[in-house]
Order: sequence, then C-alpha cells, then structure tokens
Amino acid sequence: MKYFLLLMVLTITGRSFAQDNFCGISNTSFKAGESLTLKVFYNLGSVFVGAGEATFNCKLEKYGGRDAYHVVGEGKTFRTYDWIFKVRDKYESYIDTSTMLPIRFIRNVSEGGYKIYNNVGFNRDAGTATSTNGTFKVPDCIQDVISAIYYARNIDFSKYKPGDRIPFAMFLDDEVYNIYIRYMGKEEVNTRYGKFRAIKFKPLLIKGTIFEGGEQMTVWVSDDGNKIPLRIDSPISVGSIKVDMTGYANLRHPLTSLIKKR
Repeated sequence: MKYFLLLMVLTITGRSFAQDNFCGISNTSFKAGESLTLKVFYNLGSVFVGAGEATFNCKLEKYGGRDAYHVVGEGKTFRTYDWIFKVRDKYESYIDTSTMLPIRFIRNVSEGGYKIYNNVGFNRDAGTATSTNGTFKVPDCIQDVISAIYYARNIDFSKYKPGDRIPFAMFLDDEVYNIYIRYMGKEEVNTRYGKFRAIKFKPLLIKGTIFEGGEQMTVWVSDDGNKIPLRIDSPISVGSIKVDMTGYANLRHPLTSLIKKR
C-alpha cells in the first residue's frame, strides 16, 4: 500500500498544457490556515466501511528567506484496522508563494511494515533535486506530490473540453514521473457531506502495490473558487476505495458549489 496518501493527494486533465507546464500561476484558490479532512472507505463486498482518514493543513511561513506555504498531509488507518494494515503517513511541502513551485518536500511513511523517509530540496537554478539519497537532475517546473495538488487547484478548467489532458512532471522516490490529469467535464456528485456541483477528472496513476497504472481513478473537486477535493473513487487490487471530504475550515472562498448538505 505504498501510495496510501497519494490516493488522497492526487486530487489535482488530446491537448498539451505546454504554455504553462505547471509553472507560473498565481494562487487564487486557497489561503494560509485552510484545513481539509477526508475519510477513506473500503469496499470488499457490497458495503463501504470507514477504514482511515487524511488531513491537509496549510500555514504561511518563511523558508530560506522566502514566503512559503507549508502544507502538511497526514494519512492514517483507524486503530480498529491497524491489525490488518497499519498506516501512518506524513507528507510536507514548502511551496514558494510567488511561483507555486516546491522548495522542499519531506516524505515520512509507515505502511504495513514498509517505511521510508526522504527529505528533498529543489535547486531551480541548477535544475536538481537533492534528496536523502543523492542529487538528481530534474526538469523545469518539477512538482512534488503535495505542491502539484495545490498548484492544480488554481487551473482554469474552463479552457478545456472533456477528454483534454494536462501533463506535468513530478518528483517522487528519487524518480521523475511524467504524468497527467484528464479533464472529464462537470457534473453533480452526491457525497457523505452533501450534494455538489463538481469538476471531474481522471489522474494517470503511478503503478504501485495496491493500484494498477492507468486512468482507473476518478476525482471530483468543487466547482467554485476553492476547488477542494470532494470524492475519489478507485478500484484496488482487492475491492475498491472511496474517499469523501468530511470537513473543512478557513476556505478562501464561500463553498458555493454545495447544493444541499446532508
């Protein structure tokens, strides 16, 4: 289950997006102090049961003399499921407020006996990423797992039509992955929080121990100025997973996409 938290953070769409390439955008979708909570439901038969939770918190800090959004994403299984597969994941990203590009990325995960710690610093001038394990060449506008999501929340999806792709490069586990999100259009979605107007897309997944590669995951984000994740559906090696937004605080904009709360 190497990419447990990556399931939650891939809430970020053929036609190229080379004119931006996940580089050079202004943040208009979130603010310091924002907090999001998502609950993970697992389905082996016909019933979904709550198995875990993920939280995302954003603060404004100074890093290397620059203003940076410090975003922390944490994922864990509930204690009643720890005996089956215990997960305690923590991802951190320091994102330059002026460019929306990562300065530092920290990954500290523990998943069913699999543990990894990686601390990555990005050098834009040298075109490198220096991690706990060495220095690696990276392309311009490289993103990490967290920064890619917060960058993508600022994309103007009105410029795209269903089926269009937005590619980007992401650095994870000392490798550069060239992936994309495919925009699927807009629709209403019913979640455990309520009914929303939503933007729908499919991310290209990295093949792992629980997910197959490809476009099997479907993501819905709020069709308003915030573009927060509302629901994620994905098959896994055994059964399927559903993730719903269950709580939020300090959004930058009113949640106008909410049609009816449960």
